[in-house]
Amino acid sequence: MAGKDIVSTDTKGVIIMHFNDQATAFGGIKRARIKEKGICCNRISSIIFKTLADAGIPNHFLEVEGPRDMKCIKVSPLPFQIVIRNRLAGSTAIMLGVNEGTSIPNTIFEFRYRCSELGKPMINEHHVVALGLATYEELEMMKDMSKRVNDVVKDLFHKAGIELVDIKLRFGRTADGRIILADEISPDNCRLWDESDGRILDKDRFRHDMSDVTVTYKEVMDRLVKVAEV
Repeated sequence: MAGKDIVSTDTKGVIIMHFNDQATAFGGIKRARIKEKGICCNRISSIIFKTLADAGIPNHFLEVEGPRDMKCIKVSPLPFQIVIRNRLAGSTAIMLGVNEGTSIPNTIFEFRYRCSELGKPMINEHHVVALGLATYEELEMMKDMSKRVNDVVKDLFHKAGIELVDIKLRFGRTADGRIILADEISPDNCRLWDESDGRILDKDRFRHDMSDVTVTYKEVMDRLVKVAEV
């Protein structure tokens, strides 16, 4: 998994998620090492997952193990992700032929099938059920949880003067069959814009060859640390 390594532990059902400095974009076509990215993503993710847990949203985070390491509940990742869009940006803006950052009156929930050979296509709930990836009941639960995640994370970033434009969420099944939020929540899988000037604060800086990627990730981390009640 680009950007992270999963390490086993001596405790059953517990793993270490190690955040490295690797970055990929465009389906792995573009690759690079971004100095200290892993440190920033680990700190940002740990703050967000702790905040979500305090809000009653079940997730895999247990505790921080070090600058790059997060102790987590082991899950079997579901092979799709839920993308939540508070504005139209990225591939969806291109698909719909609208300007990047177009405001919308609603919140959009997209399902993306995580199959690299197929280009991680957009699918709907019926495709998810047809492929046996989840039931309708489980999807309703995940959609409800995703809405709550979006509300909590959007508010947390707002306190730091950052707009959450969109976010990609991954879920997984625990050994006892529960579905919980997993993976990471960081500038690697969120679009984040400065609320005052619209400056890009996320992985798009790497995608589009902008400067100061490390500086920007550190800025997001520092701003979150100042406002997080963890």
